[in-house]
Amino acid sequence: MAILRFRIYFEEDDSVYRDVSIRHTQNFLDLHETILKAFEFDSKHAATFYRSNDNWQRGREISLQVYEKAYKAAPLMMSETAIGSEIRDPNQKFIYVYDFAKNWTFLVELINVSKEENPKLTYPAVVRKEGIPPSQYGTKSLLGEKFADVEEKYDLGKDAEGFGTEGDDGDSDDSGTEEMGGEERNDEF
Repeated sequence: MAILRFRIYFEEDDSVYRDVSIRHTQNFLDLHETILKAFEFDSKHAATFYRSNDNWQRGREISLQVYEKAYKAAPLMMSETAIGSEIRDPNQKFIYVYDFAKNWTFLVELINVSKEENPKLTYPAVVRKEGIPPSQYGTKSLLGEKFADVEEKYDLGKDAEGFGTEGDDGDSDDSGTEEMGGEERNDEF
């Protein structure tokens, strides 16, 4: 049985990608669910694949369901279409679009075909992750929930300049001298 390895790039940043291994007999619905899981997206929205060429032009559509839009040709259904049946060349490409309102677009490229299954994997499987995935519903910071605590602790929202008024008591001594340990020291050079 052939094992296909696809690299799925986030269209807006090709340094963010996931590698997925899947059996050639599994269908596009399996690949769709694996991509969402790999990029930490939910499965609440519409989705479709397009067969593509080397120039990332959209070809035949492989859809989650039939949507109310104009089709040049009736779409294939993800649940009924085996991935192996749509592989036309050794570097086959697909375009995956999720959530038509937000238009999340991923570039899916076949990078390897193997005849041997890995007995340690349950297919389809995410076998490599690179980069921080985009956040489906807004910004995601590395601090996550802790950012509010940091913002509150350091009053990041108060002053536009980022500097507080701490230590500004109006009694500044610009003479350049200060007293240290009982002796006077001159800091002017």
